[in-house]
Amino acid sequence: MEVNDEGEKLKMGSLLSPGWADLTRECLIDIFSRLSVDQRWIGPMLVCKTWMNVCHDPLFNTIFDLETRIQSFPESINWWNPEFEDKVDSFLRSVVDRSEGGLTEIRVRHCTDLSLSYAAERCPKLEVLWIKSCPNVTDASMTKIASNCPNLKELDMSYSYGISHESLVMLGRNCHNLKILKRNLYPRLDPNMPTIIAPLDYLATYPKHANVEAEVIARHMPQLKQLEFRYTTLTAKGLALVCEGCLDLEYMDLYGCISLRSEEITRWTSSLMSLREINKPNFMFPMAILRMSRPDHPRYG
Repeated sequence: MEVNDEGEKLKMGSLLSPGWADLTRECLIDIFSRLSVDQRWIGPMLVCKTWMNVCHDPLFNTIFDLETRIQSFPESINWWNPEFEDKVDSFLRSVVDRSEGGLTEIRVRHCTDLSLSYAAERCPKLEVLWIKSCPNVTDASMTKIASNCPNLKELDMSYSYGISHESLVMLGRNCHNLKILKRNLYPRLDPNMPTIIAPLDYLATYPKHANVEAEVIARHMPQLKQLEFRYTTLTAKGLALVCEGCLDLEYMDLYGCISLRSEEITRWTSSLMSLREINKPNFMFPMAILRMSRPDHPRYG
């Protein structure tokens, strides 16, 4: 049928192309699923209540990745204060609630035991957990993670000095699917290069029991595929234990482990038939730490 009247064309066009407000929930879910978490937060969630409710659908809240957002900003000493931690905790708790127990991946920094325990108690499907630079995450919440999240496959607890080998014991006993473990520390070497922003009093709590942790890993985590242990106090004794206990290792990162010698690394890793790559210490590369005093922080008084 031919339509000559311009007004009729417009009317027919509106019938064929309904407005955004008329889209079904299923259509909106399909569209919003193509957006990142950040894009949803600064876009659809601010348009109207209907769109906000769609964004709260548990399907959109199975992954909480704050790490990507943090990496887009320069490091700040202000991240190491209680106010910032409270904001991260609040954000994580809200995502946990919206996920209705379906959260499978968490990547954050500067959260505390408060929000991590909250997640552990409500998200049994958790598979990936990154809690880098979380000074107020301790064995208290990690024990809950180990007990309540048996499907955990990947754990990055780098630079979180409040976590001890006791958590590793619990994780090894309960999380038999754990394949990737990252336990990197801040470098402690000399003052001539790239800076790391962290409070001095926190850096002073540098963990010094790498061999104890290595023994736990060897005994309780034989299924590991990847292990990162950068800048730890690991010695040949600890490395030998890991290589004897974790025969399926495919990747090891020992960069900055200054207590190891090249021949020791070669000797003990030669038994790892599946090992594809190893990052060895490079002692020619100096490292500095930006020594900054902490803003008023009663949690470290």
